[in-house]
Amino acid sequence: MASYSSLQVTILLSIFFLSVNANEVTVGGKTGDWKIPSSSSFSFNEWADKSRFLLGDYLVFSYEPGKDSVLQVTRVAYEKCNTTSPKASYTDGNTKVKLDQPGPVYFISGTEGHCKKGQKLRLVVFIPHSSAFSPAPSPSDGPAVAPTSGAAKLTSFFGVVGLFLGFWAFF
Repeated sequence: MASYSSLQVTILLSIFFLSVNANEVTVGGKTGDWKIPSSSSFSFNEWADKSRFLLGDYLVFSYEPGKDSVLQVTRVAYEKCNTTSPKASYTDGNTKVKLDQPGPVYFISGTEGHCKKGQKLRLVVFIPHSSAFSPAPSPSDGPAVAPTSGAAKLTSFFGVVGLFLGFWAFF
């Protein structure tokens, strides 16, 4: 029974320490406006493809309340720009959405016609991992992307501390 409790402590501490470094990411980058893209050269998906979203991060959508909204939807609703049954709906104008599940996530505008004009976003949420225990990427993984903040160092540090405390509690 004691080892079961120690395992629970290890898991909880690891989750806590790995979630300490959550980032707030403004959708669209520095301009940060959730609106129909002003040109065909900008796409929310292209922007998202250049970023790395981690479990626990927050997406920040900035838009004019009452004139637009953010809908979190399924893949099928995203592809069809279907606004009828969203998973979640936001209308406050400064929406923060916590990325609390790994895998693909889909958002569209709730305003009629905006999604079909490019106001939609798909991204993939990754589970953070400690670089102290990760193998180096192989050349086939593509070019390395520098972290945007000191979060990677904090993840490694707190991940190691969490594992140490977990093993300590186990024994």
